[in-house]
Amino acid sequence: MAITYTNALRDLALDAALADFNGGTLTIRTGTPPGAANPATGTVLATIVLPNPAFNPAANGSASLSASVSDTAADATGTAGHFRIVGATGVLEGTVTATGGGGDMTLDNVNIQLGGNVTITGMTVSMG
Repeated sequence: MAITYTNALRDLALDAALADFNGGTLTIRTGTPPGAANPATGTVLATIVLPNPAFNPAANGSASLSASVSDTAADATGTAGHFRIVGATGVLEGTVTATGGGGDMTLDNVNIQLGGNVTITGMTVSMG
């Protein structure tokens, strides 16, 4: 028989894991995600220091970014393909698409211009 646990325990575990990213650094990059255990790849288009707390409390196994997060001066020009968040001990990464595109993170516009605004319109992390 498989081990089971309550939704409350799942939410507690997700909150504990995501607390690692409080005040962490989020980069939006070109290309596909290399895998969180691998070195970062792609050109850094935007760099954002996350607030503390970085994520809202988990509910039903999911937690979203805690605030409207943006970069008012993009680092480079390019097409956003993935993000990477580096915390105190962990790395979280995923795909980036425009709002409605189904990415792990959505932006108002994936075509980023040097010095331009980059606005995250959505990001939710889920734990099964």
